[in-house]
Amino acid sequence: MYPLHSEKQVSGYISLHAAALMAGRLALRLVEATAGRLYLRPTAAGLCLRRAAGGTATTPVPLQASSGNLRTQADLPEVTLPTFLYRMIFKGYYNRLHELQLYEKQIYGPMLKMNIRGEQTINLSSAALLEELLRRDEKFPRRGDMTLWTEYRDMKGFGYGPFTEEGEKWYKLRAVLNKRMLHPKDSLKYENVVNDVITDFVKRIRYLCKISPTGDLVPNVTNELYRFSLEGISRILFETQIGCLENEIPAETQNFINSISQMQRESIPVSVLPKWTRNYLPFWKHYVAGWDGIFSFACKLIDRKMEDIQKRLDTNQEAAGEYLTYLLSNTKMSKKDVYGSVAELLLAGVETTSNTLLWALYLLSRDPKAQDILYQEVADIVKGDQIPAAQDINNMPYLKAVIKETLRMYPVVPVNARLLSGNDVIIGGHFFPKETTFVIYHYAISQDETVFLHPQMFKPERWLRDGRERPHPFGSLPFGFGVRGCVGRRIAELEMHLALARIIKLFEVQPDPSIGDVKSINRNMLVPDRPVNFHFLERKDAST
Repeated sequence: MYPLHSEKQVSGYISLHAAALMAGRLALRLVEATAGRLYLRPTAAGLCLRRAAGGTATTPVPLQASSGNLRTQADLPEVTLPTFLYRMIFKGYYNRLHELQLYEKQIYGPMLKMNIRGEQTINLSSAALLEELLRRDEKFPRRGDMTLWTEYRDMKGFGYGPFTEEGEKWYKLRAVLNKRMLHPKDSLKYENVVNDVITDFVKRIRYLCKISPTGDLVPNVTNELYRFSLEGISRILFETQIGCLENEIPAETQNFINSISQMQRESIPVSVLPKWTRNYLPFWKHYVAGWDGIFSFACKLIDRKMEDIQKRLDTNQEAAGEYLTYLLSNTKMSKKDVYGSVAELLLAGVETTSNTLLWALYLLSRDPKAQDILYQEVADIVKGDQIPAAQDINNMPYLKAVIKETLRMYPVVPVNARLLSGNDVIIGGHFFPKETTFVIYHYAISQDETVFLHPQMFKPERWLRDGRERPHPFGSLPFGFGVRGCVGRRIAELEMHLALARIIKLFEVQPDPSIGDVKSINRNMLVPDRPVNFHFLERKDAST
């Protein structure tokens, strides 16, 4: 047990040297442990959801901190490294950093500064301040430190993708990637692929129910949805099946899944520990090995597609296909840039869909009334043996509201960073010079009672356009804002809407009482604190 001390006492006597040693020990003992710089580190889901918001570039206006009644960073309350570590260790926030946002907002208000290892950030936790920030965006928006990802790419000779590239190079790359993915009409091209994967997932659910003791229980649905999401994004990007939904997963696919998990797991201690420890501790080696497995698998599938395209061209056949074929045959992207972009899109797509669907099913299973409303909406539109189609979704406002409310309550990534490099800015009456990094507390914003009445309650109806006042437009931004919003947003929405509509049409989803209340923990993204099981009861009219 730790001796009891006040926060002021402990933060006062923990030296920076001791704090660094403590962070190292935490990384060894607690894979969830993190430090302030982790706010700026990339995660696959976060890269998809909030690659940094963009808007209309503003005209540079010289600002003077001394003019009028402007305040400066010096006027803001500050959180130092010892204080931060005290809260992580002694107050137990090490895997509940999203809840730490609420704690800090209660103490300091909606704006504070954090000084971690000599790096200062300005942390925002109100929708109004967030809007002020994002409305001042630049032509080429920048996020925080991406060194952890770019180091590997530089070391191995891979190109940067849409989440690691910056400046004009990023702008040109996004222009290429957007064409077959971002526009709503583009996502419709993948409808049949997505529905085929959903059909395979339903078969998988029925198989697991059949072999369960009760005949309707699916254990660890988190894992099953991860496999579904990985199969879906892989069929879109690689234009081939990789066997995630088979009863026996192919060995190379399982190795790929393990590599993703390893890279994500090891990124936390690698982010915390100084570089000199890489020669003495195993984390960096394992982190690199995880990326090696990811790129090995992705590159192999890309190379196969390149060989297929070349064979078609050699025999005067049309190189028909969707996303990967388009990138390889109709753009000027280099091979290494295709490798980098596809790997990043793959990682981003998996976590967004799987986590959101898991939390949506959890919320609906505990709210039978909401689940029944959703079922009636789907059943009224999709009759008999028909399966939900993309055009049906436009007539399902409650379905869309369920997904929006889920993303509000459980934003896949609860924090993000923005770096304004071009101009000085005024945010919340405070002057900030250019090169200031802002950390956005998305979780705290989405739990703000002044924006969302009863924020702890699952209320999909708050998003319905039925004449009631709608929430602040910056209260929940799961897919970002503007030019650097999520490149895969339309596909992610298509997958989530079609999958949830089909599942609820076929099954009544009930919670497993044995697992109790599920809480969210922070492992770079919000995930359940335990395996989640559901009972899937076949509806009487269920067939497809």
